[in-house]
Amino acid sequence: MGFLRRRKSEPEPDIQAPTAAYAAVGGRQYSVALAYLARSGDLIRLTPGPEVLRSLPRIVEPLTLDGIEVVSPLPLELASAAPVIERLSDLEQWIVARRQASPVTRHSLFVLEQTEAVDMTIDTLVCGLLLGETDTSGYPTFDAITGGLASHFDDLTGELVVRAVVGWGGKGVRGDTDRIGAKLLGGLLTNILANQYAVGLTPIERPVPAAGRGGLVCAHCGFASAHDRAFYCPKCGMRLGGNP
Repeated sequence: MGFLRRRKSEPEPDIQAPTAAYAAVGGRQYSVALAYLARSGDLIRLTPGPEVLRSLPRIVEPLTLDGIEVVSPLPLELASAAPVIERLSDLEQWIVARRQASPVTRHSLFVLEQTEAVDMTIDTLVCGLLLGETDTSGYPTFDAITGGLASHFDDLTGELVVRAVVGWGGKGVRGDTDRIGAKLLGGLLTNILANQYAVGLTPIERPVPAAGRGGLVCAHCGFASAHDRAFYCPKCGMRLGGNP
């Protein structure tokens, strides 16, 4: 009578669809390693006067390998210009503002602005090629060092505040570039202090960008402007930067 017993239902076997087994997934990996570095020296005061501005190129000239170019601060209508590809409108303004600059100067501005070593809404830059070579298009190679002097007027005293800046970088890094950059920065500092118009080091910091995009921190009262590229402090009314 065993055949009359109720048979227990057996679970159906778990059947999975066959999957292809790959020993190794083939493919190619792409990457770009870019590194831009800059150094900035201490701020030095120079006595006010028309001859002071004309003396700045003579300070940089002994250390350059080629010509020197003087870049004035950006005009008000191009104040938001920046070499940042994520902000296309700012990049277009930057291209318009720098279309007449030489390849060496354009590269120097790109590196120094990317690293925020200079703020071209207030700074005047005297720059040139300090070390290295250029490619066939005239642009410095990754291990070449460019830079010179960045300056702006102090509205409280009327004196010119100058500091040395150098920058380098791109696709590749060379170990001794930082050491040579520091040495060139020291040479520029020595030349500034040897200038007849030099007064000495100043403890006042240069205007720096406020938190977020745009705006400056007032050197007079320390108020952080909330406006993009503001030229006057909303709190005390002092000018945040001047065009030498």
